[in-house]
Amino acid sequence: MSHFCGRSSHYKRCSALPLRRRATILQLGLGACSSLLLLLVAAKTPLAGQDKPAQDKPAISVDVKVVNVLATVRDKKGQIVANLGQDDFKLEEDGRPQTITYFAREADLPLTLGLLVDTSMSQRRVLPDEGDASRSFLADLLRNQDQAFLIHFDRQVELLQDLTSSHQKLESALRLLEIAPPENDSGSGNGGGGGGYPGGGGYPGGGGGNPRRVRGGTALYDAIYLASDEIMRKQKGRKAVIVLSDGVDRGSKETLEHAIETAQRTDTIVYSILFADEEAYSGFGRPGGGYGGGPYGGGGGPYGRRGGGNPRFPEQRPDGKKILTQISTETGGRMFEVSKKQTVDQIYHQIEDELRSQYSLGYTPDSSSAYGYHKLHVTVKQKDDVVQARQGYYLDR
Repeated sequence: MSHFCGRSSHYKRCSALPLRRRATILQLGLGACSSLLLLLVAAKTPLAGQDKPAQDKPAISVDVKVVNVLATVRDKKGQIVANLGQDDFKLEEDGRPQTITYFAREADLPLTLGLLVDTSMSQRRVLPDEGDASRSFLADLLRNQDQAFLIHFDRQVELLQDLTSSHQKLESALRLLEIAPPENDSGSGNGGGGGGYPGGGGYPGGGGGNPRRVRGGTALYDAIYLASDEIMRKQKGRKAVIVLSDGVDRGSKETLEHAIETAQRTDTIVYSILFADEEAYSGFGRPGGGYGGGPYGGGGGPYGRRGGGNPRFPEQRPDGKKILTQISTETGGRMFEVSKKQTVDQIYHQIEDELRSQYSLGYTPDSSSAYGYHKLHVTVKQKDDVVQARQGYYLDR
């Protein structure tokens, strides 16, 4: 087990913690958005008038930057269009038309998939439904050549299962989301009595020696950053993560903008499933009427402090739906909202259909393209059809 401390490029490995039911903690550890094609051209020419073996000329290496864009197309009724060809697409970079040099339908190519599950206090009521739906989704979607990993996040970001093709390992990891026993933490630090998570401080399972878990954290941006930078950056081919959350971030070291940028740099599509429990936000802007009452147990005011009553200045809750929509739109995914009319199972089926019906477009930016961020715009000839694709990429040195 490894423990990542610090921020951004300054992460260092720390000694492993004696965690129960945990695989690896990722406590905040960009790859290039464009793929790098290395062409090695070696020329061998014999010297005139000589019988001895010719000497090899130096190899010439040429870097050709290819931008890959995954796209999903829907008609005016919202149905996926899966029979288009290369000539049906138009692609622009910063408003300039580009020549598509690579085209494929991606239904059968390997997929790297990550599930990022919000296990903060506001998600405790809906967590069992998320776990059940995720098991069915992975069982239906993943094939032998595909890989998946599972991360949960609250105050910290934790890798429950690294990349694997094993349905059994993924199912076992998903069970960990459902079996967080109450703590015996008095709020003094490392274990003890009272409270409990939910409803108190400390790590699930109680007991001495484990560091205290400060309540109220939701490291959404850190989770997206880590999944993209620590895992997806090393993978090739199709890459997507699915975030199950209410979209409210509290306590991330990374910003929303940096999380989106990292996903774009690593060609990672982010799908979001807004799974909000409004009752968890009853009270005064914090889950459970102050993390000590409401549905999560009693005995405290905000963040475990004793006493009740509303704070003098209630905290304004961010618009989680707007945040998740921004993340997904800019990375080429979609935001779905769980409701009485649309269950999480139905949403997973829609995501599965998309992942099996993608088009891959590739082009080489012209030499005038500067380093940094570039806007992308993909359309098709049929005007009523809507294209879903990422909105930009980063051209690195």
